[in-house]
Amino acid sequence: MDLVAVEPSDEAFLLDLLNTTPVIDGIVHDGLANSADAKTWMRAHGIATTKTEEAALLEARSVLQKVVRGEAGPKALKRFVEDVRLRPVAGADGLDWRVDVDGGASGAARAVLAWDALRISSPGRLRSCANSDCRLFLIDRSKPNTARWCSMAICGNRMKARRHYRRARTGGEL
Repeated sequence: MDLVAVEPSDEAFLLDLLNTTPVIDGIVHDGLANSADAKTWMRAHGIATTKTEEAALLEARSVLQKVVRGEAGPKALKRFVEDVRLRPVAGADGLDWRVDVDGGASGAARAVLAWDALRISSPGRLRSCANSDCRLFLIDRSKPNTARWCSMAICGNRMKARRHYRRARTGGEL
């Protein structure tokens, strides 16, 4: 049985987390590298700003990036959800599921649960940008599931320009 216990905002949270290591001018930048920036980001995403949360979130981000890129299997995510308990809460429209996490790593658990929800509801739609110089991720929301770049205006344009340049340089062969 597949159970999805995330909110719609958790997809955006996961994508924001994965995309905190962009390449700018050819250099990888980490938006969570220093504690002050990490705490600001965590507050903006509703996560407690404790050292435990910060460490778990950074580790989860690294493992999730590897899983999405195919460099690690989903079993690598197990440690981030071992202390998760789902609690049913009766609401006006039925049952909602609340996530309780022991050990103070709710942000990491939330990211992993969001990844799993996407795996179930939209298989193959969370992926890394096809531009090898880019480290960003995207959720393909196109009907044919053919999006390749994090941004058509930036990475898509660069990749198309590179192909055009190579074709023009080699006399149309490719």
